Formats: sequence, C-alpha cells, structure tokens
Amino acid sequence: MIESIIRFSVRNKLIIGLLTLALIAGGIYALRSLPIDAVPDITNNQVQVVTVSPSLAAQEVEQFITYPVEVAMANIPNVVEIRSVSRFGLSVVTIVFKDHVPVLEARQFVKEQISLATGEIPEGLGQPELMPITTGLGEIYQYVLRVKSGYEDRYDAMELRTIQDWIVKRQLAGTAGIVEISSFGGFLKQYEVAIDPLLLQSYNLSLAEVFEALSRNNQNSGGSYIEKQHNAYYIRTEGVVKNLDDIGNIVIANRNNVPVLIKNVGKLQYGAPKRFGAMTMDGQGEAVGGITLMLKGANSSEALANVHRRIEEVKKLLPEGIDIYPYLDRSVLVGKTIHTVQKNLLEGGIIVVFVLVLLLGDLRAGFIVASVIPLAMLFAIILMRQFEVSANLMSLGAIDFGIVVDGAVIIVEGVLHTIFTFYVGRKLTQGEMDDIITDSTAQLFRSAIYGVFIILVVFVPIMTLTGIEGKMFRPMAMTFSFAVLGALLLSLTYVPMMSALLLSKNIRSHHTFADKIVNALRRMYKPTLEWALRHAKIILTGAVALLVGTFLLFSTMGSEFIPTLEEGDLAMQLSIQPGSSLSESVRTTTKAEKILLDNFPEVKHVVSKIGTAEVPTDPMAIEDADIMIVLKEKEEWTSATSRDELVDKMKAKLEDVAGASFEFTQPIQLRFNELMTGAKTDIAIKVFGET
Repeated sequence: MIESIIRFSVRNKLIIGLLTLALIAGGIYALRSLPIDAVPDITNNQVQVVTVSPSLAAQEVEQFITYPVEVAMANIPNVVEIRSVSRFGLSVVTIVFKDHVPVLEARQFVKEQISLATGEIPEGLGQPELMPITTGLGEIYQYVLRVKSGYEDRYDAMELRTIQDWIVKRQLAGTAGIVEISSFGGFLKQYEVAIDPLLLQSYNLSLAEVFEALSRNNQNSGGSYIEKQHNAYYIRTEGVVKNLDDIGNIVIANRNNVPVLIKNVGKLQYGAPKRFGAMTMDGQGEAVGGITLMLKGANSSEALANVHRRIEEVKKLLPEGIDIYPYLDRSVLVGKTIHTVQKNLLEGGIIVVFVLVLLLGDLRAGFIVASVIPLAMLFAIILMRQFEVSANLMSLGAIDFGIVVDGAVIIVEGVLHTIFTFYVGRKLTQGEMDDIITDSTAQLFRSAIYGVFIILVVFVPIMTLTGIEGKMFRPMAMTFSFAVLGALLLSLTYVPMMSALLLSKNIRSHHTFADKIVNALRRMYKPTLEWALRHAKIILTGAVALLVGTFLLFSTMGSEFIPTLEEGDLAMQLSIQPGSSLSESVRTTTKAEKILLDNFPEVKHVVSKIGTAEVPTDPMAIEDADIMIVLKEKEEWTSATSRDELVDKMKAKLEDVAGASFEFTQPIQLRFNELMTGAKTDIAIKVFGET
C-alpha cells in the first residue's frame, strides 16, 4: 500500500500540488482562529459560590452561611474538593469537580444545591450566587480611570466610581469573550438621610415612619389608559426621586396641618456603604479601576482585540478630563511570549536548513527537505485548532525541527545515494526519474516510519497525564506529535513528488563540500571505532561508571514542576496586622508604592488592590493587598540585571515599612496558586481545630 501511495504521488504531481496548496490554505485559516496565550490554562474544574452579607462578622458568616452551603454541596457527584473562605461580610465556597465534568453541568449541580442551602440561611443574611465562568487566566485586562492634569479638583473617588459603574462597566458589557467586568476601588455612591433623634422626637415620629415614607414616595406607577376620540392616552405617575432635594421634600406626616418633610428631621448628604476593598496607585492615594474577566474557554487573543476596540469607543463617551489607562494588559505578555517562540522557531529552522543544505550537498534537495518544516507546522496548527490546543510557550516552544524532518531527510538522502551510485553519467527522463524515486522511497520508508513511531511512542506517557500535569504538558506532546505525523505524511507524498519534479535529471559525477566534511568525519571516526572494538571491556566499564555517576549526580540536583515563566511584571502580596482598618491598609500600600517608585527607576507603575473587588474572585481581608508592580523593558533596568536580584533589593528597601510583610510572585502565577489551592504562596500551612 505504501508503494502504491508513493507511486500515485509521483505520477499525479498536480493532485499532490493542489493538496499541498489546500494544506497551506487550511493552515493559514486555522492559524487566524487559533487561540493564542502565554501559557496553558491549568486551572482546575471549579465552581465558586459567593454570598455577601455586609453586617456579619467572620464567625457568623462561617456559621450561618458558609457551613450550610458546604453541607449542601457535599451531595454533588464527581466532586474532588470543597473549600471555603469566610471573611467579614463575605463567604466564598469553591467546589472542585473532576476534569471530565462539563462546566455547565457542574454549575447546574451547584445551582440546584444553592436553592437547598438558601432555605438553611436565616432570612436577610444573604443570597448565595454563582461566580462568573472564568479561570486563572481570566483577568486579561486591568485598568484604572486616570484624571488628566488640571482636572484633579473636579473628580473624587466617589465620582470616579460612579463613572466606572454607570459608563465604563455598562459599555464594556456584551464584549465578545468577556463574561464580567469587576469594579475595584472608590466609594459606591449612596443618598443618605442622617436622622437627628431630637428633631424626630420633637415631631413625635419614629424611624419606621421615615422608612415607610421614603419607600412609598420613591416609585413610578401606571393608571392604565383613557381613550379620547381617535387616540389612547396612557396614564403614569413619576415618583422616583432624582436628587437630594427630591428626597428632602418627601412628606413623612402632617402635624397641625403642616407637612413634616424629610429635610425637617435630618441632614441630607452623599455617602457610601462600608467597603470590603480599595485601590491605590503610584503613591498618590486612592484610585478606581476595573478588571475584565474572560469567559472560560474563550480565545484570549480575540477577546483582547474585542476589549481594545470597545475601550476606544468607551473613551469617546467619558466625561472631559477622564481617561482609561491599562496597567496590566495580557496582550503585552502574549506578544512577548509569541515573539520568543517565533524567534526560537525561526532560528532553529534556519540552522536546520543550513545543516541540511550543507550535508546533503545538493541545494534543491536541501530546500525540498526544508520546505517540510513550514508545511508540517501548518498541518500541526490545523490539528491544534481541531483538538482545541492553544498556541503558547509550552505547546510550540518544544518543537524540534531536526526531529520533524527526520523522515524527509532519510527519503531524500536515499534518493540522492541511489542516483549518484547507479546512474552517474546518464540523463534521465521524467519517467525514469519517477520510477527511481518510487522504488528508492518505498525501500527506505519503512526505516522512516520506524523512526517516527519511536518518537511518537516516547510521547504516549505524556499524553496520558491528567490533572495539572496533563493540562501543562499534554499540549506540548500533542503539538509535537501533530508536526511529526504531518512530516511523515509529507514524506510519503509531497517529498517524493517534489524530488521527482525538482532534482536534476542530468546525473554527473561530483565531489561536493558535504562529501569533504563526511570523509573528514569518517577518517576521524574509523580509528576511534577500531580502538573501541579492540578494548570492549574498557568501553563497557566506562559506560557503566558514567551511568552510575550520572544517577549520583542526578540525585543531588534540585527539581521543580516547570521553570518559572518571567511574565515581565511583579506581583507583591502585602499583609499587615490582623484587625487593621482599611484606612491603615491604604496608608501602608501608599507608602510602599512611594518607596518602590522613588528607589527603582525600573518601575513604571505600582497599583495596589486591597481587600475584595465587587466580584470577589480573590476574597482577601482588608488587611491584605495584591500589589502589581509594572516594570519597564529589561533593557532599561539599571538597579539590577535579573528578576531575583531586583526582588531582593526591593525587599531590603521595603523593610522601612513597619508592621508589614511582603511576598513577591507574578500576576498570573499568583492567580493560579490561589484558584487551584486556595493559597497564593508556593508553601502554605493549614491549621485544623475548633475554637
């Protein structure tokens, strides 16, 4: 069968050529829609349930909310782990499912159990809700609302938060690939009535009457419609308050035929509810921003492109003096990562092409083999798109072009050997060339298949990995196998066809530079081989000793799951004394930001996220903060030459911040650790017991 395929390919060059063009077109199309990210998404299959109860302390949150939710979730099938976090006013329960459970099915299980848990939670203490469908790689675009110079007096933290909630967030809603926009920082605007108890008593009124008056006088209603001649007139009343004056003019009761208004018993003012978090930036105090959360499974490159387009549209709608500034944009990291992959692949490809042309001794033969590299990559990209494997540092960075073209090298080198051994001095016809290449390829292809199968078998154990290991390494094994398989198919069809078409048919005796290299290597190798055969015991003893020494050396080496990807920016976790106020956290982060900006010219911006955002994907206490340190390009660094050195120097400078501890990591690494294990650090201690 193999010989028949080879013969068909050589005899039907046009068909193989058209199929090759179809492969190129399909590969380009798949490349345009292929998900691109920096690293594989290794977040486990989880669903989070959040309950907000602003009035409860952590103990009551655990007792009245978290525990009933956990008990209800314990009955769900295919659950691996249930863990929870109970903070002041906030409960977050994480249910981790087995990887094979579809995410929507898992959420349906949890949704059904939420209805049971709600019945166990005392009325008025909170309503459990599902968190957005996102992952550790979901925070793809983080921004702040920046006030331009000259407008600082016009906008405070409350006004900025109002702009974020009512303009930016609502305009970003509906962006393809984005599941939620979480607001962070500022003060949520409220209309407050500060009741004076003495005034209330003087009018002989109660708080209940004030509540009733405010509720009754803040609504619109309808009165059906009336017909008049040819028209219908719809009746409606407008009673919704629009400003503080409207609230102040609401009537509570009548005393001696004189209406008592809200403004007669208290002070009207703007206020804000108690906050669970805040944001500061660049040592200048509080800021307001947002985090766009990508839908799980969405194409991050497309989602980012959609966000960028929508942001440009939103900027046109912002009030004068306000701008949107992204301090963490995943597209920057993705661009750097893909640039690194492209650079490595291009350099590797050039080296392989050079070596092929040099050692094959025939320019046409070298480029026939070299052309297999891009075609095999396009074949791999098509299968990556089909099997939903994203393009990232792990899936593309490990491809070895020398192994990919191994089968093609065997075929072309065998053809050249046959031609220059048996047909020197002849001018072959196209038919004779076709027959020679068909016979030669058929004889050698079994060796090529064995080589490829050995390579593929090596990756079988990696493809069987599950859990985090599988999510990290299976894409690499699959992509490499796709490329090798594509090269094998091309060696069976494309390479024989191109060899028959392009190789010279005028066979002349020649002595190439490649022959000189091979002969020189043979002259050096032959005496070494003869000596080794005469001293077999010495060689075997040395090999065993080398193997034992290697094992001993390996046992003393350190190990890690994977090398740490340098994301380009740093993330710093700050913790201050438990029980500290939010204001104290704001002061501490502001001081830390000033220290970093004043002492390290490598730092572009420092943004601190204290406590919990509106969508609590990261439920921190108000005495904890995630500080994002946005760095300049490494070529511009002056204080340090490496990330570790820079971190050590930053830790030394931050020792001046009393009562605070700092731990350094990276933005994506921080989210992965927290989502997968519930702890943000590489090492965590869990204490079990009862109070």
